[in-house]
Amino acid sequence: MSLIVDVFPARSDNFGYLVHDTATGRTAAIDAPEAAAIKNALLHRGWTLSDIFITHHHIDHVEAIPELKAEFGVRVVGPRAEADKIADLDELVAGGETLALGETVFQVYDAPGHTLGQIVFHDAAGKHLFTADALFSLGVGRMFEGTPGPMWEGVKALRALPDDTLVYCGHEYTQSNAKFALSIDPDNVALQKRAAEVDALRIAGKATIPFLLGEDKAANPFLRADAPELAKHYGLEGASPAEVFAAIRKGKDTF
Repeated sequence: MSLIVDVFPARSDNFGYLVHDTATGRTAAIDAPEAAAIKNALLHRGWTLSDIFITHHHIDHVEAIPELKAEFGVRVVGPRAEADKIADLDELVAGGETLALGETVFQVYDAPGHTLGQIVFHDAAGKHLFTADALFSLGVGRMFEGTPGPMWEGVKALRALPDDTLVYCGHEYTQSNAKFALSIDPDNVALQKRAAEVDALRIAGKATIPFLLGEDKAANPFLRADAPELAKHYGLEGASPAEVFAAIRKGKDTF
């Protein structure tokens, strides 16, 4: 059996996701950005919501929990490290643990940085990775709570997953991420190719996700903080990848 992923827009630039286990019919929303968008997607698919899997505590990822829980009586699962920041959680998980949706099993990874307790969900069998704001196409989330070292280790763990993994992130930021990436890594052929593809998708009014993790490994500067050319760009030859990662993040913050 397999997992079906439904992708839809929510709020101003969020992505909403429904994941449907075909063996059992259980359906989870990955995060809860907007109740109306999620309910419309359920209606379109003819699915009934049974679960919500939360990645982190920011309002644009949790706002719809109360309404959806009241209407559907769902199980809400979220990050153990942010249990005090998210209302209505029924179960808590953390990196290294697993989470089941019917017959689909997700591996949970810690991804600190954007928030200290952020987690992501990996369906290894189906090759789906739900990263919310930990990893974007050609970028990562703004480092609101964490520090560069742990955030680098978190994205490096995701980088170790198979190249054919499809990544589903939290926002449509790819085009702006591409512009920044080209400003610091202009000779990267893989990045040039991806940036051109992104421009074409956006002109056509199409989303830039999901994206292949292997392509992002070659093009996303935040996944290449241990690449000598990026250290050289910032005058950090010989520095640790975490230091280079911090410089890249600071550069993006002020780009």
